[in-house]
Amino acid sequence: MEFLSRHGVVFTNKNIREDPVALQEVIATGSTSTPTTIIDGQLIIGFDQRRLKELLNL
Repeated sequence: MEFLSRHGVVFTNKNIREDPVALQEVIATGSTSTPTTIIDGQLIIGFDQRRLKELLNL
């Protein structure tokens, strides 16, 4: 979240421990890890700064 905020990226943070719908969304991706990020349908599992920069044109 810090990386996204630092670059001025607007995002929605979902806590899978508190939000059962968010948990189901992560499970539906096939991911068992957090963070799981979806940008324009592209799945990023874990923190991948290079991929985030690529997809967000940073």
